Amino acid sequence: MILGGYEMIFPGDISKMPYLTHGKSRAINAENRTGEKGKGGMAASPLGPSRKGSPCLNNIQPGQEEVLADIEGPGVIQHIWITVDSKTSEGDCFVLRDLIMRMYWDGEENPSVEVPLGDFFCCGFGQECIVNSAIITVVPSRGLNSYFAMPFHKHARITIENQHKNPIPAFFYQIDYCLYDSLPEDTSYFHAQWRRQAITEIGKDYVILDNVKGSGHYVGTYLGLSALQRYWWGEGEVKFYIDGDEKYPTICGTGMEDYFGGSWSFASNENGRIVEQNYSTPYLGYPFYSRHDSLVWNQYHNDDCPPMRGFYRWHIPDPVFFEENLKVTVQQIGVSHNGLFERQDDLSSVAYWYQSEPHQKFKELLPVEKRWPR
Repeated sequence: MILGGYEMIFPGDISKMPYLTHGKSRAINAENRTGEKGKGGMAASPLGPSRKGSPCLNNIQPGQEEVLADIEGPGVIQHIWITVDSKTSEGDCFVLRDLIMRMYWDGEENPSVEVPLGDFFCCGFGQECIVNSAIITVVPSRGLNSYFAMPFHKHARITIENQHKNPIPAFFYQIDYCLYDSLPEDTSYFHAQWRRQAITEIGKDYVILDNVKGSGHYVGTYLGLSALQRYWWGEGEVKFYIDGDEKYPTICGTGMEDYFGGSWSFASNENGRIVEQNYSTPYLGYPFYSRHDSLVWNQYHNDDCPPMRGFYRWHIPDPVFFEENLKVTVQQIGVSHNGLFERQDDLSSVAYWYQSEPHQKFKELLPVEKRWPR
């Protein structure tokens, strides 16, 4: 895939693997926080020098922000792996939404990425789930992996802020990247933004992304939906307003379930009962449904919260290109025995895209208590 003129090797793109790019491979983690050559695994443990002496960041306090990476370019971040101790205290089921990950490119003041940790990795609602996709992979237990290519010309900075009420006892991570002599001037930058509307407005589309100005391409959506009304919820169309579109978009899909690659309510008939089916594929998936696989919610909430569903769609083979501006929305439309109707539900989302810098400053992130699921 071409990112701003720079050809990147994505997972599965094995045809490019024989070709040399002359990069310098590096990695940052708690044992080598600068990624310096020949400085990995130096910390000592009771087993002796260089024997797993400092595998994680310990006791990140409430309100504390840790710098995970501070890298001089040019370079490209290729892979990020993170896991976090879930045992902060009894009943702590919001940790993944209380940790905020931010990314800054080339010395910018405002982040290009600002997303709760779990949502970035397609684990909304503060609840982990298994994700088997080409770009985001989540494996047991809380093994969070990203394969988004993240180029930078001069500098990259990644932080994590603990907005949780308790300290984080152990935060494990590794950031794998490559340094290069130079990148093409038109190389675009990775961006990701989180939003949430606790109750959508009747007849008004939920905004996944807007106020994007510049040239780039949209590459992915994560959507978390808590159904607040009865009946089927997935008839709303996803719309892309491209380069000056106003009343009507250039791209308008056929429904929310269709946008995520599904059909007919994701349903199967099991002994006369309609049951939604989860799935996870390289470019689209429905990995989480609270009625199926949320032990945390059943344990602490006695299954009395509204049904929660999480979806992803990667536009890697089919990016949505824009030259001037972009807006992405989805309708809240359902269907019952009386036909189509306008719904109100609880939606959250992450938009993923590449664009030239500078980018427009994001809206202020919702405070922690307004990010919690119902």
